[in-house]
Parts: sequence; C-alpha cells; structure tokens
Amino acid sequence: MTSPRRRSLQLPLSAQRQRHVFRRRRHPPRWRQFGVGLLFMALGAAMLFGLVQLPERLDTVLLLSNALAQLISGVRALLLGLLQLFGVVLVVLVALLALLLLVGGGVRLVRALMPRPRSPRPS
Repeated sequence: MTSPRRRSLQLPLSAQRQRHVFRRRRHPPRWRQFGVGLLFMALGAAMLFGLVQLPERLDTVLLLSNALAQLISGVRALLLGLLQLFGVVLVVLVALLALLLLVGGGVRLVRALMPRPRSPRPS
C-alpha cells in the first residue's frame, strides 16, 4: 500500500520555472538611484554644516571636560560598586563555609558518641 506523496516532497512541475531563490535581482531604475544619491549628499552636507556651526553655539572644550569628568566619576562608581558586590559575595561564602563546618562537626560528634558495633573476635 503506497501513501500519497506530500506536495512539499514532489519535484517541480515544469523545469523552466526558476526557483525564487535563484532569480537574478532586479536593480532599481536609474532615476531612483539618482534621487537617492542626491538625497544622501544633501543630508551629509546638512550634517557637516551643523557640525561646523556647533563651536559657535557652545563651548566644546567645556563640553569635553565635563564629559570626561562624568566618565571618570562613572567608572569610579562602577568599580566601587563591583568592589562592594565582591565583599558581599565573600561574606556570604564565609557564612556558608561556617555553616558547613558546623554541620560537619555536629555529624562527627554524633558519630563519636554513638556506640560502636562489636566486631566478632577471631578464634
């Protein structure tokens, strides 16, 4: 008894049809490429013009020094926070080790106080 083949497992019906994956990519029309090129150039020129106007609007040296001071204080705060976190983890590890030692010592004390079974003497 043969089962009907699934559609996804069948071969294509015509050999002339190309798969969508292997089709050549169509290029956009030339007028569109020209328009996009002009748009990119206009945006780049406007951004450069804005950057040229920037020193007149604000003091760049003051801006740079403030940014560096904020960066240094941020890095210092980050390192201080990491150091405090390391201290907390160290305290937790020491507390866990103390609890482990207490439990281990208690088990050994209980074993030491329990009577030992007598071993048969060889005759």
